Amino acid sequence: MDPKSPDDRPEAAAGQPQPLDWRFAQVFGERAAGEDVQEVDIISTIEFEQSGDHLATGDRGGRVVLFERNDSRDGSSRSELERQDYPIARHLEFRYKTEFQSHEPEFDYLKSLEIEEKINKIKWCQTANNALFLLSTNDKTIKYWKVQEKKVKRISVMNLDTSQSSDNGTTSSSGSSSRALLPNGRCSEKLNCPNSDLSFPPGGCASLRLPVVVTGQDLNHVARCRRVYAHAHDYHINSISNNSDGETFISADDLRINLWNLEISNQSFNIVDVKPTNMEDLTEVITCAEFHPTHCNTLAYSSSKGSIRLIDLRQSALCDNHAKLFEEHETTGSRSFFTEIIASVSDIKFARDGRHILSRDYMTLKLWDLNMDSGPVAMFQVHEYLRPKLCDLYENDSIFDKFECCLSGDGLRVATGSYRYACSHYEL
Repeated sequence: MDPKSPDDRPEAAAGQPQPLDWRFAQVFGERAAGEDVQEVDIISTIEFEQSGDHLATGDRGGRVVLFERNDSRDGSSRSELERQDYPIARHLEFRYKTEFQSHEPEFDYLKSLEIEEKINKIKWCQTANNALFLLSTNDKTIKYWKVQEKKVKRISVMNLDTSQSSDNGTTSSSGSSSRALLPNGRCSEKLNCPNSDLSFPPGGCASLRLPVVVTGQDLNHVARCRRVYAHAHDYHINSISNNSDGETFISADDLRINLWNLEISNQSFNIVDVKPTNMEDLTEVITCAEFHPTHCNTLAYSSSKGSIRLIDLRQSALCDNHAKLFEEHETTGSRSFFTEIIASVSDIKFARDGRHILSRDYMTLKLWDLNMDSGPVAMFQVHEYLRPKLCDLYENDSIFDKFECCLSGDGLRVATGSYRYACSHYEL
């Protein structure tokens, strides 16, 4: 969704921003009338950095595009802003920062399977030394990126002016010198040096060029891949989550959750495994996993049966047993063929305070209190108008669509995706 700035409209009053006009967009930039949208340009994921000053997006072409906020400073220091009698109301604005190719299409020859480059998830890591760090993943491979500014120096003055003659009246390399001058100031004449192929005449080579003045230090954003975490998942990776300790993260697929150290790419620890001995006994799969925002030993994961399990890494190496289970109990006579399908949780998010979990299934958005596992403390109907059309949605596979959810920093608002190019917002 692209917001159109109210500053472009003449009726916008000074200092009083008007409501934003929202337009649906799947790609960046303006499109001419009738211009087709390329599939590789369609945005597949988006993630804000913890401070809110940076934004990262990934697309189906394997690219990651970074934006930075440019509207909150205006050249004023923090102390000057704090001394103001009233806050300056303005809409958030982000400008393009840099982009890089994160993933390329691959082919798994053992399984004869094509691995597309689409970015499934992006997660920001802790910043250090004015550098940005983030994780990006496709279906099989996770990569750890470092983005920082590099100064590029330009040479403006050299020590050689080819238009002038050299010492003792001899001309430069472009003149009629009896010596054959080679690139980089080498001469064809040899000195009496038995261990050297290159030699210079006693007077030196007039074509030897050295930088004298270096100016124009341009700042370029350079992205470097520091680690590649691969070959640890048999199924498609559906989620990644950073730990609050700043050293570890988890990755989850349909049946397993792995724990990684950011500095070790060739080894991971399997902490959750729901794969049965006989695959015919499989009744549910993992749909999403998320670390607690402050407790590094706690994480939660959701399942296709609509349940959320809270586990404690201190209990055992393999967390077969959960510490708490959050699920809504069915009412008598309410079960139907579609009950289990629409109950599948597609996304979960911890609130910043760490006490609440927001979950999204096909029909509803639910808020859970970690201290109360008897049921959700709040529920929002998102797709209730689709309930009479579940048969049609099942036939065209739309009932299996997945939607994400999020909470505001103050925990007072929640948002989730929907159909009709809409995003649903709710206040708690």
